[in-house]
Amino acid sequence: MKQVNLPRAARWAVPAGALVVVGGVLAGSMITVASAAPSLPARTPAQLLASLAGTTAPAMTGTIVETSSLGLPSLPGTDNPTSLSSLLTGSHTIRIWYSDPAHFRVAVPQNMSESDLIRNGSSAWLWQSTSNTVTHLAIPSGTAKAGHAKNITHKASGAPPMTPQQAANEILAKVGATTTVSSDTNVTVAGQAAYQLVLAPKSSSSLVGQIRIAIDGANDVPLRVQVFAKDAASPAAQVGFTSISFVEPAAANFAFTPPAGAKVEQQSLSGSGSGGKPAGASPAGSAYTVGEGWLTVADLPQSVLSSVTGNKATGSAGSGLSGDTGPIISALLRSASPVSGSWGSGRLLKTSLISMLITNNGRVLVGPVTPSVLYAAAGQPAPSHASASSSSSSAK
Repeated sequence: MKQVNLPRAARWAVPAGALVVVGGVLAGSMITVASAAPSLPARTPAQLLASLAGTTAPAMTGTIVETSSLGLPSLPGTDNPTSLSSLLTGSHTIRIWYSDPAHFRVAVPQNMSESDLIRNGSSAWLWQSTSNTVTHLAIPSGTAKAGHAKNITHKASGAPPMTPQQAANEILAKVGATTTVSSDTNVTVAGQAAYQLVLAPKSSSSLVGQIRIAIDGANDVPLRVQVFAKDAASPAAQVGFTSISFVEPAAANFAFTPPAGAKVEQQSLSGSGSGGKPAGASPAGSAYTVGEGWLTVADLPQSVLSSVTGNKATGSAGSGLSGDTGPIISALLRSASPVSGSWGSGRLLKTSLISMLITNNGRVLVGPVTPSVLYAAAGQPAPSHASASSSSSSAK
């Protein structure tokens, strides 16, 4: 295995937020790999990083599978494919048709339903068959395509699944001096010969063992992203193509007409919507981050705990959340263990990849770290969440 450390000038890190997003929607073993390593021209880890950084996605069609298996306790509502439980513990299959940033389609088939996101030039459509609702977004010309694509995607129900490209971008944008980068044996993913880039934290206090990114040998496209917990032989999180074809999709894939009887909502992505907050402003209830790199911890405000529980001190479930979220949080809290230390007391929930500490003084600390990192963060003064625009504090 080849190994290289990134230069000190690359001040990147893998924050808890990115890992939570990746870990919350990925995992499993549904994406198979051929046993024999394919032959590809030799590339160093630095060359693989450079190829990803400069990649422009080619036209393609494909199927992506994402599953999640984080060692959580039994949760209610897992039979509902659109529920938070399904997102945390279930599997998702999505189909993509991609021509360029202004012409793409993502379809998320579910049991007896489907959600589609289509962008066709200056128009984007989000259709959800379960409610027969359509959101039409007018996209002004000359605006940032990538940013608008991200905004459109986040209008889907909850947190939509991510593609391997999106997952890799989130991770690589934050890689830094706290990371060891290496390459592993070549693999085959979705019938494509691929290199394998491996990122690993240097700190033993991270619950992440490594992140593996399979990169198509011919097109430099991320085909799969796997997140391994420390000392684990199989991934705790995974997103990857099960089939892919680098061909230009037919233009008909990007044409959309609202179904008969659908409720259509018109919106605009002008960037100056009414009621928006000034850039840089943070509302009361914003989250801070404590620490850096792989040891980043999210320090959530008391208002988050108040909305989740009826009793901030004990973490007993209340009715602050609607839908299926309240019962899910209740199940998680019931599985948390009482803990105490010089920082105070509270309840701890630890999975293979994520730890969460709920303190009795109303703080929620969460990250892909060992409990000792959360305890150290809890020992620091609670940040003023009402003025969260200041920079995050650092726990070292």
